[in-house]
Amino acid sequence: MQRIQGMPYVPGTVRALITRDPRDGCIWLAEQSGIGSLRAQPAGAIVVDAAPFSHSMIALLARGVPTVLLTREQAGTLREGEVVQLDGAAGCVVSPEVSPQSLTPVPVAPPAGRAVHTADNVAVELRASVRDAAGARRAHANGACAIGLVRSEFLVPPDGAIPDADFYEQALGQLCAAAQSLPVVIRLLDIAPDKRPAWLGALSGLVGPLGLQGVRLFDREPVAGVVQAQLEAVARLQRLHALRLLLPYVRSTEEIRLLRDTISEQLAKPLLVGVMLETPAAALEIAQFCEAADFVALGTNDLMQCLFGADRDRPEVASLLDPYAPVLYRFLRSVAENAGPHLIRVQVCGLLAQLSGCLDLLLGLGFRVFSVDPVFIPYLAETVARTDTARARTLAEQVCAAPSSREARFALERQHATG
Repeated sequence: MQRIQGMPYVPGTVRALITRDPRDGCIWLAEQSGIGSLRAQPAGAIVVDAAPFSHSMIALLARGVPTVLLTREQAGTLREGEVVQLDGAAGCVVSPEVSPQSLTPVPVAPPAGRAVHTADNVAVELRASVRDAAGARRAHANGACAIGLVRSEFLVPPDGAIPDADFYEQALGQLCAAAQSLPVVIRLLDIAPDKRPAWLGALSGLVGPLGLQGVRLFDREPVAGVVQAQLEAVARLQRLHALRLLLPYVRSTEEIRLLRDTISEQLAKPLLVGVMLETPAAALEIAQFCEAADFVALGTNDLMQCLFGADRDRPEVASLLDPYAPVLYRFLRSVAENAGPHLIRVQVCGLLAQLSGCLDLLLGLGFRVFSVDPVFIPYLAETVARTDTARARTLAEQVCAAPSSREARFALERQHATG
């Protein structure tokens, strides 16, 4: 084996032993089904036949472990116990004798708390999506300008009990302290079929990507009580930290009005409240949401599974969630046009901006705020610095007009080749 070319997933390079059982310091040859029970801290990961947009893969991504995705056929050429080098940014596994200088270097992180700028001096905000205090520390170290998304559903007491306000005050307080004065956006509890905390128990309607999730569960116990506990904790913390709130999986402006009333009753003073749009219908009505909420986030992972009609958690349909499909960018172009002057404060969340070439396209469509996993920020800052927005617009137009993903990829490759 000299080089196996897979799909880039989490950037970083590592040289280590391959094992099928996850071990500290090794490269884990993994199945997606095993990620949820991962307790070790492998130095790298190779995941076989994975669904890149799935909740379990996003959990692995949050660890910041360099990761490459391979097909089962490709993985079959690897032997347990052999030493290899893994380059997560390039998406390859190479022989140990290959010079490390040929692998992707780790960029210098930009200063935390500031926007980065394109080659033609357009400001772009690279915020961080985190799930705990460790993630917030990585965000600051990697140059995030803010914490754009706290995945609060992953803050769970060690004993699995229903979290109360005291627990959230401590957990969120530690997270805010780790962020070192960066502004923090807390997404209120976002329960979904593949994000079921131990305390939830049985709950009817939580059956798939089109069932109950996000704010649709806020009036059902025990979710309603936990959301109230989160708001009570935020009320205690808001005098100490720069906080905002984000409502998950919102479909109507009426939901915003009702939830704002609930939030106002809990908080000592007003906070900015945003909404996360994760269905095509909501995204296309973005102008109304921009008027009704203080800010808007686009959840591209769920948007894509709705748009393509493919469950993001199922490896069997992973290929249908195509991040280079021209129809995806035509859809996002419509969203950007509908947002009009509000586009400058629309935050793009999810895996999409982190995939090779996709940030250029999103910049070309006019998006300027992104919330990504902390490990990506130095790499994306480099991408922003070499991007000319006029060229990015032309590239986005070419991809929107392309007849297939194949031609869209060719357009990206040509752009990369010409610098």
